[in-house]
Amino acid sequence: MITIALYNLKGGVGKTASCVNLAYLAAKDGYKTLLWDIDPQGSTTFYYKIKPKDAQGIKKLISKDAHLESAIMATEYDNLEIIAADNSAKAFDVIVEEMKGNKNRLKSVLRQLEHDYDFVFIDCPPGLSALSENIFQAADIVLMPIIPTTLSVRTYNMIKDYFKEKNLDSSKMMCFFTMADLRKNMHNEIMEFLYKDKRFFEHYIPYLSDVEKMGIHRQPIEEFARSSYAAQSYRDLWVEIKEGVLE
Repeated sequence: MITIALYNLKGGVGKTASCVNLAYLAAKDGYKTLLWDIDPQGSTTFYYKIKPKDAQGIKKLISKDAHLESAIMATEYDNLEIIAADNSAKAFDVIVEEMKGNKNRLKSVLRQLEHDYDFVFIDCPPGLSALSENIFQAADIVLMPIIPTTLSVRTYNMIKDYFKEKNLDSSKMMCFFTMADLRKNMHNEIMEFLYKDKRFFEHYIPYLSDVEKMGIHRQPIEEFARSSYAAQSYRDLWVEIKEGVLE
């Protein structure tokens, strides 16, 4: 089982859209796939048409006696199941509090599923906390969407420094560009500079309206715009990621 956490310190970088589409493509390739929506905004849960009231309380999922199987729900797609977000007001505070002092809590909970799935994708909340450190410990890959702007570069460097400070395995960090607009000189220059860092995948996700339309259709792009450039971009990225993690 390979656990891939979609994470960024910042919000609004295309993290959830990427998590939804990559998990779908993994399942479409025949891999038994679980998608865990830990982001309290619950956007991944929304895209997959899961009602928040059907979700179990987050405290039950990360307690010492957690049983993840009882929280797993089917989606309308083959090979793809989901643990929905708990978007209750105190959910995020609860999960952070539960994980304080135990940086391996999430890893031990996920171990229950290691023989049931090929891939687990985690849609992570932004920020740095006890939860994010747990995610970094539990994930095999911390996959970071990066917008090619100066602020995003700063954020990327902050996360690298955090990994070093906490003695985390920096080889887990893998990145790809998202919301890229090659008509902008800054985007081109930053992408050229950061491609020298071997953590970045070659394929990227352009800034395209079809990605924004996911909220209207509440589907992965492949379902409502299969022939689009956006769908092709995600397919190309997924093939590169798959080859990178399965080699």
